[in-house]
Amino acid sequence: MHILLVDDDSFLRDLYATKFKESGHEVDTAKNGEEGLEKIKDNNYDAVLLDMVMPGIDGLEFLESAVQAKNAEAQTKFIVLTNQSEDSDKAAAEKSGAHGYIVKAESIPSDVVKKVESICHVK
Repeated sequence: MHILLVDDDSFLRDLYATKFKESGHEVDTAKNGEEGLEKIKDNNYDAVLLDMVMPGIDGLEFLESAVQAKNAEAQTKFIVLTNQSEDSDKAAAEKSGAHGYIVKAESIPSDVVKKVESICHVK
């Protein structure tokens, strides 16, 4: 699976990238929404994982723009990976086009990999 991780926290971005690579996935990273949008223009990703709270373009704005940009390629799954755990946050993400919603504090990194694989129907 080819994955894009969009998160402004470099420690978490690197941690999740390492876990996905250890599971045999190809991973690109972006440090903010703007960089993430540029990368999805030039690449076809199976999954895009994004944080909700980022400077500049936040997660919802990113989702709306990214889903529109990739509309013709419905195989791309957009999955929110965040610490925002309110039902209203989940509902807003789903309304904006998210295929999944994972709360970082509720899942260890290896479980995040399994959840993403499940959402993307891998393994």
